[in-house]
Amino acid sequence: MSQSLENKRHTLAHLLAAAVVEQFPHAKLTLGPAIDTGFYYDIDFSGGPTLGDDGLKDVQKAMKKLVNKWADWEHREVTVDEARSAFAGNEYKLELIEEIAARGEAITLYTCGGFTDLCRGGHCEHPNKDLDMDAFKIDKVAGAYWRGDEKRPMLTRIYGLAFNTKDELDAYLHHIEEAKKRDHRKLGKELDLFTFSDLVGSGMPLWTPRGNIVRNAIINYSRELNEKLGFGEVHTPNINKAELFKCSGHYDQYKEDMLSVRSQYVEDEMFLKPMNCPQHTQIYDSRPRSYRDLPIRYSDFANLYRDERPGELSGLTRLRAFAQDDGHIFCREAQVKDELVKVLEVVKEALATYQIGYWIRLSLRDPENKEKYLGTDADWERSERELEEVVKQAGVEYKPVTGEAAFYGPKLDIMAVDALGRQWQISTIQVDRIQPERFDLTCTNEKGEKERVVMIHRALIGSPDRFLGILVEHYAGAFPLWLSPEQVRIIPVADSHNEYAQGVYQALKAIGIRVTFDSDNESLGKKIRSAKQAKLPYFVVIGDKEVAAKTLTLESRDGTSEETTLDKLGNHLLAEISVRK
Repeated sequence: MSQSLENKRHTLAHLLAAAVVEQFPHAKLTLGPAIDTGFYYDIDFSGGPTLGDDGLKDVQKAMKKLVNKWADWEHREVTVDEARSAFAGNEYKLELIEEIAARGEAITLYTCGGFTDLCRGGHCEHPNKDLDMDAFKIDKVAGAYWRGDEKRPMLTRIYGLAFNTKDELDAYLHHIEEAKKRDHRKLGKELDLFTFSDLVGSGMPLWTPRGNIVRNAIINYSRELNEKLGFGEVHTPNINKAELFKCSGHYDQYKEDMLSVRSQYVEDEMFLKPMNCPQHTQIYDSRPRSYRDLPIRYSDFANLYRDERPGELSGLTRLRAFAQDDGHIFCREAQVKDELVKVLEVVKEALATYQIGYWIRLSLRDPENKEKYLGTDADWERSERELEEVVKQAGVEYKPVTGEAAFYGPKLDIMAVDALGRQWQISTIQVDRIQPERFDLTCTNEKGEKERVVMIHRALIGSPDRFLGILVEHYAGAFPLWLSPEQVRIIPVADSHNEYAQGVYQALKAIGIRVTFDSDNESLGKKIRSAKQAKLPYFVVIGDKEVAAKTLTLESRDGTSEETTLDKLGNHLLAEISVRK
């Protein structure tokens, strides 16, 4: 976001507040920052009428009228007592004033068009000239706790969209409408892929037969890639004693996000596992290891559980129960870089297959807050250097970001970019010298001495569950043939064509094609519309002509049509599936 656009958005937040207070004099203003797509203001309407979605247009009209009087800003630095007097009766502003004073910072008030607000500054200089009042829209209202604390009052958050020009706003609104059409929660229901149940619990998806076909296709592809990398698949329990996580460091760092479990027979403190890495250390440590055995690579698709807050759950993209195409490598220091290169190459291969772009975030520790991380400076510097060398060598776009590292090591976060340009973190590659130290993981080297190993954490596409949600939106529900739960539908024109059509159906099923037979007593037009609404890659229409000539008419999703034979169709489908296109 440019400084100029940020200043415009911040100015519009003030203008919104002024318009709201004009219509709702009882409203108490709190905070109103600029954000990536515009701005918002949190307001307490308690004690009187509340602004709802039906009032947003009136507020927008009021803002366009008010801006004519907003010519210049007046800036004043005031004392604490002056600030308290200016906002007497507004406990939210008074709380902010006390915090500013405690930090020893100047307290500043900004006034424009007769409206005054507590603010640090950062506005467009002449709102009545600098703002394009056709380039913003008051978008929606939502609930928000004061300071994000669920124990504090619930406020009304009013969101606005704002850009430099009307064309940019229109483009963004079009983008939002397209995103709504692609929403995986909507398409997942329409395509019968998954469901959620209040009786089961929020954030825990139930996969239908159709959805599980797609999920398994994603997992099986990751299994093939793991085989290529030399991983052995393991399976670990969902419940683990607290001592395991205390040893790994997760108990202290991650306990608030873990789901506890109680036994009727033992007093052990136990948790549903939120990650696989501590369990994999125990498999490695279950027998003596020689340097000749390394690298040792374990993959794992067992379910994981995390105690996400209800407000953070979002369809498949934020879950409490999910799997990962997880993997851990135990290797010697001299093998680290080679292992990283191999994993990154396979991640590149996977995302090329899924036809989804990506870049890499190099997540580093915050050097100003080293107490948040385990391990020595030397270990961190070495691990960060190794990851940066590998990502540079791979020639992938990357961006170093401070403060995003895991508590036990830096990581490469794979940031997928979908068809709408949205970014999703899907998987990570991490170098960890901390857990091998905490679990005392070693191998015997050439001299017969104990040598500390290095642990590499990696996922290829991350969670198959979450990734499926991303793919639904990326493909707009139109899965490529290899992923599609229904690859071909056979549509006879009339009952008289059923015998031949059934022969085609059985032949395709026999070679492993996911094929269905449309036996509904509907018109041909309705059957074809149904196939298109299901976003099928292909459907086959069989009528008099096809029966007489022993041919098929193959209709594809892109609107093309061709006459073919059963043998040619089978070979074509198998070839397309084999290359995953």
